[in-house]
Amino acid sequence: MRRRTLLRLAAATALASPAGRLLAQEGGVLPSDHPLQTAWESWKAAFLLPAGRIVDGPQQNASHSEGQGYGAALAAIFGDEAALRRIVDWTETNLARRDDNLLSWRWLPGVPLAVPDENNATDGDLFYGWGLALAAQRFGNADLAKRATEIARAIALHCVRPHPDGSERLVLLPGATGFETEEGLVLNPSYYMPRAMTELAAFSGQERLARCAQDGALWIGGLGLAPDWVLVTSTGDLPAKGLSAHSGYDAMRVPLFLLWSGLTANPALRRFIEVQREAEPGTGTPVVFDRDTGALLERSADPGFASVPALADCALSGRPGAAIPPFDARQPYYPATLHLMTLVAQVEGFSACAPI
Repeated sequence: MRRRTLLRLAAATALASPAGRLLAQEGGVLPSDHPLQTAWESWKAAFLLPAGRIVDGPQQNASHSEGQGYGAALAAIFGDEAALRRIVDWTETNLARRDDNLLSWRWLPGVPLAVPDENNATDGDLFYGWGLALAAQRFGNADLAKRATEIARAIALHCVRPHPDGSERLVLLPGATGFETEEGLVLNPSYYMPRAMTELAAFSGQERLARCAQDGALWIGGLGLAPDWVLVTSTGDLPAKGLSAHSGYDAMRVPLFLLWSGLTANPALRRFIEVQREAEPGTGTPVVFDRDTGALLERSADPGFASVPALADCALSGRPGAAIPPFDARQPYYPATLHLMTLVAQVEGFSACAPI
């Protein structure tokens, strides 16, 4: 094995080393009497239908692989085998339509063609595969283990590409098709979840996915304030035509996933906190920024968006206690899910940052 590969493997292993790594802790299951179980029950009541589909109300009441993946991972983390089974059954019936083991990205209710676009969304596949791996280990389910391994292989084969600059670096495409252009590759930094990538790679033996996680974390660290979308070319990064170049609602996941991965030294996390602190006081959480100027463009009153900078500020400042709002399932699916994930990340990796 080449020395560079050994170094990449060592770095990928380091991503999984902080306290609270799920695969190292019997699936990372929170005890049934843990206080966060109440938030999980509220989240399920608000967004998980009995059939197993997770509803994104503002998006035409659609269900998508992202939501199903988030739900599968959370169900495994909370040790909820019944919810996990419902989510998997619905997902496999309605989104597992492709012949490459990836999921179609969206399902729409009440229309003749429920899945109008067969393309996948790699972040949904990633979280779904990770959730199945966690659940397979926790519940001793060989079928889930097999499916998780299939998904990991498919991501590594269809959604991981060499960097356009000709280096040995690897990048993660947002989908198997539609993101490779003559100019370069269109990427979404928030589709990277280094911890999920590293743990799924270890579970499935997909070293290519672990390499991509390590390369991705380094690339994100060099972006400064992470954009929603970016065009990666052989000579540098550029705005992606027709897509948001701001640091906005998509990019809010970047600091959360860095924190959850234990990557508190990543420069992108530091830059995120800087612009949050520099924003003028106002009602709601700063969410959308102009990357070039750092100017605040949009706020949100949803408490889920407030939870991410609250945990990041505590983790980087070293001061005990984080101003994470109480979980509120009345907010829409997306901020509610970020909220619950932030609370999980706090419990697993930042005991000094308990909500205050």
